[in-house]
Amino acid sequence: MTAIPIISDDLARRLREAGLTWHPASGDRFRIEAELLAGSIFTLSDMTIEAHQFGSGTVLGFNGTTEWALDSIAVEDALWLPREDQLRALLGGTFRSLAADDRGFHVHIVQPDGVARTFTAAQASDAYGLALLDLIALARV
Repeated sequence: MTAIPIISDDLARRLREAGLTWHPASGDRFRIEAELLAGSIFTLSDMTIEAHQFGSGTVLGFNGTTEWALDSIAVEDALWLPREDQLRALLGGTFRSLAADDRGFHVHIVQPDGVARTFTAAQASDAYGLALLDLIALARV
């Protein structure tokens, strides 16, 4: 079974700290920010893990989970690991291309101010994430 490349935890945290908001949806992957579960990646599913919206915030409900006693957690206690397609969609019209060579993956964007930029990483998801982080920082200036 081939592992699905995911964004690095460090970059996911940097995106969250920069202000990227997660609106949990079926198929989203995340980690629970607890040492005991540090190696586990969870996938939101309408069948087992659902996002429940309450006036006080969003909680992730573990429906029918018998392996361990976790009913729900606040979304703030989870680290969203956006997929490549989600990161590309968040880049919107700034995205131009993805290329790969022996140095890694290169995401080419054109910032709203017309400046062309390239972001390189070992995984395509991280290259997309670096480009998005740059756009978020640019929007805050």
